[in-house]
Amino acid sequence: MLRWFHALMPKEERFFELFARHSDVVVAGATALRAMLEGGDAIAGNYQAVMDREHDADDVTREVLIAVRRTFITPFDRGNIRELITSMDNSIDQMQKTAKSVRLFEVTSFTPQMRNMADVILECAKLVQEGVPLLKSISSEAGRLSELTARISALEGRADEMHDQGLHELYLLNAKDRNGLAFFVGNEIYDHLEKVVDRFDDVANVMHGIVIEHV
Repeated sequence: MLRWFHALMPKEERFFELFARHSDVVVAGATALRAMLEGGDAIAGNYQAVMDREHDADDVTREVLIAVRRTFITPFDRGNIRELITSMDNSIDQMQKTAKSVRLFEVTSFTPQMRNMADVILECAKLVQEGVPLLKSISSEAGRLSELTARISALEGRADEMHDQGLHELYLLNAKDRNGLAFFVGNEIYDHLEKVVDRFDDVANVMHGIVIEHV
């Protein structure tokens, strides 16, 4: 009886609008991070763009968490809503950490593998952006959602390979000159980029879990 009553109650559609807003911000942050890795003059302006988008994402996350507490009927489990928005926010938080590392170590040029990993980050962000609105029609879009999350997981695997290859080449390059500091800094950038992709894989896992629970 209670389930039948809940089915008749209007659900809070605003959650889907907030998810979409957050995903737009994440794409903008990923775009700025990718542009930042062009190096040189591109760093300063895009660094600030990453910082600004991270603050925007925090604002949306706060709105979602407040809405979870205040809304009687939610579109799906409250725990899932918190997990989803938190995992999305973690992805842009990690972008911010990456940008801060670039600024901290005064890095001005980047390897092709670093830029390739940033391309993967942007692709993951766009897949999430495509996926979150589909949660509104989760029953009919379950197949597409599963496809998108599988693609993100596959990209995470590719990014791991890029990380390992890039780090190996960085070691060989700096071992000749015995430049331990350059290797340390490069390793930090690679590590942060890999963690960004890992956070998107977390988003994919949460989305996939929601699909499994509701289909």
